Amino acid sequence: MENISEVTEFILVGLTDALELQIPLFLIFTLIYFITLAGNLGMIVLILLDSHLHTPMYFFLSDLSLVDCVYASTVTPKVMVGFLTGDKIIFYKACGAQVFFFAAFATTESFLLASMAFDRHAAVCIPLHYTTIMTSTVCALLVTGSYVCGLLQSSIHVAFTFHLPFCHSNVVNHFFCDIPPLLALSCSDTYTNEIVLFTLTACTIVFSLLVILTSYLLIFIAILRMHSAEGRKKAFSTCASHLTTVSILHGTIIFMYLQPSSSHSMDTDKMASVFYTMITPMLNPLVYSLRNKDVKNAFKKIVEEAKLSVGLNF
Repeated sequence: MENISEVTEFILVGLTDALELQIPLFLIFTLIYFITLAGNLGMIVLILLDSHLHTPMYFFLSDLSLVDCVYASTVTPKVMVGFLTGDKIIFYKACGAQVFFFAAFATTESFLLASMAFDRHAAVCIPLHYTTIMTSTVCALLVTGSYVCGLLQSSIHVAFTFHLPFCHSNVVNHFFCDIPPLLALSCSDTYTNEIVLFTLTACTIVFSLLVILTSYLLIFIAILRMHSAEGRKKAFSTCASHLTTVSILHGTIIFMYLQPSSSHSMDTDKMASVFYTMITPMLNPLVYSLRNKDVKNAFKKIVEEAKLSVGLNF
């Protein structure tokens, strides 16, 4: 890639240059990152340890937690280092890797959310056939397909973006390597890149939202037909958790990538980016655990077993 571009490293502007905010922001983002890792890794361990959670719904949720851990780790640690040491330089290849992994796992998350919506539709609308529809093979194919789509789309983005010559500047007006601010640095025509970015992102969002909204429309109709108040309450609770995650992720991505480059305000884009790079991965395990009795019961069971084990050892 060095043969194509005169740039060997980029300088990330970051969120702010105010010196008095560097340490407070470092502490805030460190806390957010810690909660993200603890919540998502805790969710994965909990699902692995409790046999009652070995169902398609929690299989998808464990994959969602893994994706959140990886793509939060792609961005947040570098931001934290920038706040603490003032080092905002990122090498050309490292920038490419950051774009690749972030785009891959963000896209994968979008398809995983669609898979989870399909799973909830099968569970609520056709419960008698649920086990024959959502087999382990189907679940594995849906997850594998999500990862493949994410990796393919990310590869296209990286190939198109880092084929460009960057000779105007190496200062990226963002806190991580993202495609729109990188396109702004190119000294060649980026019209094709913008079309590719818009088309691939739009296809992902439209497909994902179409599956999600269709699934939840059918779920809503099925819920209204339920005679059991407890059943309606449980179904609404599960759906509300999923829709909260979908709204935050897709809302910010639409704001960031599905608008003309001329209307971009990088300061506003940075704030929106904080939501889908850091806040959403942190909120996902909290949203799904706080509103889910099965997860809370599994957590209590693990804690009680741990206390019993410690008591026996003493």
